[in-house]
Amino acid sequence: MSSRATHSSADAMLPAATAVQAALQIESIITQVSQIILGKEHVVRLAVTCLLARGHLLFEDQPGVGKTMLSQALAQALGLGFRRVQFTSDLLPADILGASIYDRDTASFHFHRGPVFTQVLLADEINRATPKTQSALLEAMEEGKVTADGSTHPLPEPFFVIATQNPSSQIGTFLLPESQMDRFLMRLELGVPDRSAERALLEGQERRELLRALQPAMSVPELQQLQTWARAVYASPALLDYLQDLLAASRVQGHGLSPRGGLSLLAAARAWALLSGRAMVLPEDIQAVAVYVMGHRLEHAAEGMSGTALARQLIAETPVP
Repeated sequence: MSSRATHSSADAMLPAATAVQAALQIESIITQVSQIILGKEHVVRLAVTCLLARGHLLFEDQPGVGKTMLSQALAQALGLGFRRVQFTSDLLPADILGASIYDRDTASFHFHRGPVFTQVLLADEINRATPKTQSALLEAMEEGKVTADGSTHPLPEPFFVIATQNPSSQIGTFLLPESQMDRFLMRLELGVPDRSAERALLEGQERRELLRALQPAMSVPELQQLQTWARAVYASPALLDYLQDLLAASRVQGHGLSPRGGLSLLAAARAWALLSGRAMVLPEDIQAVAVYVMGHRLEHAAEGMSGTALARQLIAETPVP
């Protein structure tokens, strides 16, 4: 998660009426995107939660289930600039970040910005690129800037990376290192639609035609206001005790969650509470997002168990205050 997403519970509390207003605005986004991506409203809600928390999102699923379409629909419904990079084994860091090119007329080098200079970057099939190319996104995702040839170039605000990755069992994939995985606030799976949603998909209008007709449901300043409100959702001392108990339990199992993982979980829970029209985080908000925030961070924490399974176990075994 970006360092810009960190926030203290000591900040001014959000008025209850403002939380209700925010939930109504957010619902309009979810409704629009759900008309494009059928039968996946829960995943859409989680994706919007991630963006409101100023995190980055990783989709891990088989090709052809609509990951790219969902990313485009989110960007378009939020009125954000969108660019897509297809990650391949021969992709270089400069293909993403940009490069300095010599200008004969001025006898100097000028930095030509790469596709990362956008508000929503879709890193498609990110695990098909080499680790060197994958790591080119680390600074951008953490600090919202790019450093090239000793010069720093800020990225647009807001800045989101939505990455897709194919199952690691597929040929030609490179595992994302833990440092890269930790930059993603959430890891989600879209999955195939249920039978009724798939039937509506088969009988309905072509999805790309619907996407072209999709109108932004809010402006960029309105989105940034929602992000500010999400950070102002109150987390009580008892709630923070529960969060710390979860973090401590994960560390008993082995290589558990880092402090940044705890901040990520709190930011996601705050945004989820805002989606529900509440100005205060409840334990249920942490439980609603915990698997998606913790799962990819716990893949190597326990032998013989997936990170997702371990996250579910920790939630089940940690007492709620």
